[in-house]
Amino acid sequence: MTKEIRAMEARDRREVADLICVSTNYWYEAHGLGRIFADGPESADIFYQVYDALAGSAGLVAEVDGRLAGSCFYHERPTHVALGIMNAHPNFFGHGIARSLLRHIVDIAERSAKPLRLVSSALNIDSFSLYTRAGFVPRRIYQDVVIEVPEEGWAQGWMPTVDTRPARVEDAALMALLERKISGVDRGGDYRHFIENAEGFWRVCACENDAGELTGFLVAGRDMLGPGVAESEAQAAALVHEQLRHRRGRATVFLVPAECASLVRQVYDWGGRNCELHFAQVRGACAPFAGVTMPSFMPETG
Repeated sequence: MTKEIRAMEARDRREVADLICVSTNYWYEAHGLGRIFADGPESADIFYQVYDALAGSAGLVAEVDGRLAGSCFYHERPTHVALGIMNAHPNFFGHGIARSLLRHIVDIAERSAKPLRLVSSALNIDSFSLYTRAGFVPRRIYQDVVIEVPEEGWAQGWMPTVDTRPARVEDAALMALLERKISGVDRGGDYRHFIENAEGFWRVCACENDAGELTGFLVAGRDMLGPGVAESEAQAAALVHEQLRHRRGRATVFLVPAECASLVRQVYDWGGRNCELHFAQVRGACAPFAGVTMPSFMPETG
């Protein structure tokens, strides 16, 4: 068996989408859970689409005897290297595919002398063990919450205590500074991309204090909220409420820090239900969190 790790190329796009769909659905169905990509490989193509558009992003594929056996995405950022979605084809489970891909990403982070960050499922013990054996340390627990917003509207009786507004392109630099303050990471280039919305499915909202200083923001993609940060749980609740207001008739998933008790209670009151747990994990230095962080899975937001 000949194994090769190489850079992902445009010719891999369709096969990578199929791999992500098949491997993710296989794992969830094998564990008695529903399919993540119920609409087939086309819905998984979003990963290649977005990573290809973001500066600093790249992908790797693993081939075994010329067959695509695994893939992953990563992003080199000013403060860290972030690992995105990683998959191994079910036909190659147990062949060390994920371990080989991870080793390449670890080498990239070590050469740049930066921490390596990711958000990983707490339900997948094999995945959790892969990362902790490689030196990752869990730093924050997130509750994955899904809310189905009815067609007629939602949470009509609830009034936020914080005003929100659409984010502007000139906010991108301030968003990067705020995220550094709250979580110690910088991905400012992403936020300009989201606000400009070339793909046509991003929406970004923000909030300010009385002095006009940015205190929080939240991105919404296709079926998920995040990334976002806020200085307080009240600000985070207002941002979530604002994004969900625009998602009538849709089920939306987002991650809430488990220790943010009032925010967790609020999303429960809105009808949110837990569907999974995730860990923010870091290999290397990790600044303490100084507020609410709401990661997503695409792009990676470790």
